[in-house]
Amino acid sequence: MIVRPLTFAVLRELSDAHFTSGAEIAARHGVSRSAISDALKDADKLGVQVFSLTKRGYRLAEPLELLDIAKLRKALGTHQARLDVQLVDVIDSTNTALMNQALLGAASGTCLAAEVQTAGRGRRGRAWQSALGASLTFSLLWRFERGAADLGGLSLVVGVAVAQALRALGVDAQLKWPNDIVVRDKKLGGVLIETQGDMLGPTAAVIGVGINVRVSDDFKASIDQAVTDIAAETRDTAVPSPALSRHTLLARVLTELVDVLDEFQRGSFAVFRDRWRALNAHEGRTVDVHATEGVYSARVIDVSTAGALIVERAGARVALTAAEISIRPVVGSA
Repeated sequence: MIVRPLTFAVLRELSDAHFTSGAEIAARHGVSRSAISDALKDADKLGVQVFSLTKRGYRLAEPLELLDIAKLRKALGTHQARLDVQLVDVIDSTNTALMNQALLGAASGTCLAAEVQTAGRGRRGRAWQSALGASLTFSLLWRFERGAADLGGLSLVVGVAVAQALRALGVDAQLKWPNDIVVRDKKLGGVLIETQGDMLGPTAAVIGVGINVRVSDDFKASIDQAVTDIAAETRDTAVPSPALSRHTLLARVLTELVDVLDEFQRGSFAVFRDRWRALNAHEGRTVDVHATEGVYSARVIDVSTAGALIVERAGARVALTAAEISIRPVVGSA
C-alpha cells in the first residue's frame, strides 16, 4: 500500500466535530488545495471516510485518534526512561522491522508502533488486518540473558500483562491459550513472539501485540472467527472508557509489560501460573483441540509451570504445547 505522507499529516488536522478549510490546511503545509484533495483520496485506502463540502472544507465521518509521541511520553510517565518508543505511519510489519533492529544492536525496551501494517502477522502466519486508527499494533524488543529454551511461557506472561492493562482500563479481558486476548469468547487481540539468539543465550525477543480498538462491522464479518473491540465492550458504560484512547491504552500496556517482564527476568512462568489461570477463559470448560493428529474434545484443567496447557481426554491428562494445537470452545459448554 502506497500512501502519501501528506495524507497522514492532513488527517491529523481533521475532526469529526467540525469542517476544516482546505485552503487553511494547504497554507499551513505550503502546498496547493488540489494537493490536499489528492492526499485525502488516499483516506479510502486506509478505511477512513472524509466528508467534503464546497466552501466549508473537510470533516471526518467518525472520530480518529492518531498516535503522537509527545502525548505518549506524557502518558508513560516514569516508565518512559525504560523505553525507546518509535512511531511510524506505514510499515510492512513492526515485528519484522524490530527483528532487523535487534540484529543491529537495538537496546532492550525499543518499541515500534505503527498506524498501518501492510504485512502484519498473527500466529501461524495469519494476516493481522485493521483500518487506520481502528486498532493498536506495536512490537517491543526485550533482551534476555538466557536462551530461548528457557523462556517457556513467555507468550502467556505477555498475555497476563496485556489482560491486566485492559482490565485496569475497564475492559473485562481474559486469555485464550496460548496467545489470544478475548472477551466473552470473542477475540480482542493477540500476541506474536519471535526470538533470535544462541541456544544458551542471550536471546532477543520481539513481542508483537495487536488490540482491536474500534473496528467496523464489515471488518468483523471478514474474519473467520468471532471478534470484538474495545468500543463494543465498553459501549454501555456510563462514561467513555479510557481504553478507547490509544495513547492511554498503549502507555498502560507498555508499563504493564515492563513490570511483568522484569519479574519474568528474575524467575519463570511458574511465578505467573496462578495469575494466568485466573484469567483463563476456558478453565474447566470442554474445548475442541485441533492437534496434528486430528481434532478431539477435551476439558481444560490446568497449565504447567512451563506454560503447557493441561487437558483431560478420556480420563487421561495430556500436556499441549503451542506448536501442536489450536483451541476453539465447544458451543454451549460451561
